[in-house]
Amino acid sequence: MSASHSSTNDAPVIALVGLAGSGKSEAGKVLQAMGYTVVYFGGAVLEEVRRRGLEVNADNERLVREDLRQQHGMAAMALLKLPDIERLRAQGAKVAIDGLYSFAEFELLRGRLGHRLKLIAIHTPRQLRYQRLAARPVRPLTPEQVDQRDYFEIKNLDKGGPIAMADVHVVNADDAEALHRRVEQAVAAIEESSQD
Repeated sequence: MSASHSSTNDAPVIALVGLAGSGKSEAGKVLQAMGYTVVYFGGAVLEEVRRRGLEVNADNERLVREDLRQQHGMAAMALLKLPDIERLRAQGAKVAIDGLYSFAEFELLRGRLGHRLKLIAIHTPRQLRYQRLAARPVRPLTPEQVDQRDYFEIKNLDKGGPIAMADVHVVNADDAEALHRRVEQAVAAIEESSQD
């Protein structure tokens, strides 16, 4: 085993998974601060919305998201973002993924990256998620909308699969500072175990 870091092909690719409002975006900021380049799977949808000359809003995003999955299957976002992930890794970047939703995406990435793919699941009590999503400045959600989204994502995207398969589970029931600390510890543990 060489101690050289010239090739980061063995570096873990960390994906953040969790239900809406669990704190994935906040966890992504921690990964960025730790030197990771975050690839946002939802970006594939936003890019396609803009490419089609549509206004960026929830309805158009849903329309495009469903269209992309119709064209490319349930692993669409992973398939569309895989070239970015591979390019960044070839450049020696540490890569993290925000927005891995479906079990099909997990399977595609696991097939391509093997056990270098590491999942951190962020869990937050439902009442707290209701509060956070109601207070969010962009696209706030009512508790009913949160439940609808959860049920849709669990039933239609098999979103529970990647959460269940996570390598590390982080509970986000306190303040942002506590989440940051737990995510830092999770990433440090993953990086350490990847060097073994």
